[in-house]
Amino acid sequence: MEAGEARVNRAAPLAGVLVADLSRVLAGPLAAMVLADLGAEVIKVERPEGDDTRSWGPPWSASGTSTYFEAVNRNKRSVALDLREAGDRELARRLIARADVLIENFRPGTMERLGLGEDELRAANPRLVWCGVTGFGRQSELPGYDLLIQAVGGLMSITGDADGPPTKVGVALVDVIAGLDAAVGILAALRERDASGLGQRVEVSLLGALLAGLVNQASGFLGAGAVPARMGNRHPSIAPYESFAAADGEIVVAVGNDGQFRALCAALGCGELPADARFATNPARVAHRDELAAALAPRCAARTRAELERALSGAGVPCGPVNDVGEAFALAQRLGLQPVVELAGGSRQVASPIALGATPASYRRPPPALGADDAAVRAWLDGPPAPFAAE
Repeated sequence: MEAGEARVNRAAPLAGVLVADLSRVLAGPLAAMVLADLGAEVIKVERPEGDDTRSWGPPWSASGTSTYFEAVNRNKRSVALDLREAGDRELARRLIARADVLIENFRPGTMERLGLGEDELRAANPRLVWCGVTGFGRQSELPGYDLLIQAVGGLMSITGDADGPPTKVGVALVDVIAGLDAAVGILAALRERDASGLGQRVEVSLLGALLAGLVNQASGFLGAGAVPARMGNRHPSIAPYESFAAADGEIVVAVGNDGQFRALCAALGCGELPADARFATNPARVAHRDELAAALAPRCAARTRAELERALSGAGVPCGPVNDVGEAFALAQRLGLQPVVELAGGSRQVASPIALGATPASYRRPPPALGADDAAVRAWLDGPPAPFAAE
């Protein structure tokens, strides 16, 4: 059998894994969609009013659905359950008893008040991997909204121009980081369950995910007591690593070592700069970044972005124009990344960035309408325990 033929017969990485997704908005649903793309069967439990993001628009898709909701809910089935009602609560309990993974992002204590506490659920399903996503950890009932976490978690303090106000990142980045952390934690817990036979609790807080996501900025504070500040598009430890104004827009130059700096200067016609003691090494360039920028800026302003990109890329200098989102997708397409997938019903989605050679991500269902799978899921839960029969 040829290698390619063998791959055809290999199941999706998470085939047979059942996920009860009781989460809403972004971090939890994103984690669940990552698992769904890799083959897990995900049943999304929504309140009768639906996930909050169903009403977050505009923009709306061609089908009239919130594009925000569509971003993180493909490959799922939707069942509407009112957890305040005893009958629906019992159905949720049965679902979790059959699930491999539970994802929830209620405020701490909510599941217990609903009679769906961990001890009770794990007694019925000791193999359950329970993933709880909170704003500030289980000890706090403060609501965890991304903007709030960006503010109190320090991200806004390092985002924006040096002489401007603190600024949020242009996407709910903390939720995204936390969702990916949750997916990694779930996969680790499933792998450990293969050996022990027992599930465990996975906890991710938005604040904790952000602090870890500050990486070098956090390390600079913890290791050297350096409290970072806003620097616009500059880097605290590398220069030149920033944007410059070209004749027709902005271009980014990302010089990571002395060789790239020499190549940059040669391409811009200022080959004498590397011999200047102020610019000879990266630490020296960081210490004299204003003088360096002043020397480079006129050279960049004299050329268009395309001219600069050709000259600098040809010299091995990392650079590129500041694209809008449409231009970014066009670039990915030109590079052969196939960044867009078309789902049934005309839904256009960003493709999974996880490329697996033998068992790639799959796109089986578009984001579901609210309660689209009520009848099938309720019938299954009312019957004897058995794997959910996917069509």
